[in-house]
Amino acid sequence: MVEVILLERVGRLGVIGDVVKVKPGYARNFLLPQKKALRATANNKKLFDVQRAQIETKNLELKTQAEAMAINLDGQTFTIIRQAGESGQLYGSVSTRDIADCANEAGFKIDRIQVLLNAPIKTIGVHTVKVKLHPEVEIEVKVNVARTVDEAERQAKGEDVVAARLAEERAQVQAQAAEIAENAVELDGRE
Repeated sequence: MVEVILLERVGRLGVIGDVVKVKPGYARNFLLPQKKALRATANNKKLFDVQRAQIETKNLELKTQAEAMAINLDGQTFTIIRQAGESGQLYGSVSTRDIADCANEAGFKIDRIQVLLNAPIKTIGVHTVKVKLHPEVEIEVKVNVARTVDEAERQAKGEDVVAARLAEERAQVQAQAAEIAENAVELDGRE
């Protein structure tokens, strides 16, 4: 285990100034390169104590900016048009990069790292996605994945386009079956 001093709030670890023990790989590959922590050496502890006010002020500024952006971004809906099969399964997937690009085109400045997806989106529909603007500011946006703009508008109104299409096809099949049965009865009557 390696001791580090946190330079910002890190989920499940602590807040600014906490000295925590983490696995060496986590420190070496994530916390240190992302400038989220410093190794907890005697020199770094002294340096942190001297710069603590600056670090906290900078963090507060970043949090304030994130909160200002969150007011406008929270609850936004972004539409992404993709090719998909009849069952609504996408031929590709929608990733964090696609969502970040869509938000940036709409005038919001977010990075793909800030978009939190457990797994890529692989079906059409309206999906809720979390965006972490700051370690202490997290919001939700909606991603409307559709095959066409018309379909996206219908989904935005709450319609399940896949279920509607299946119901439409089922009705056609039933109508065809009824017509075939009717024709069979007519043929039996002629014989």
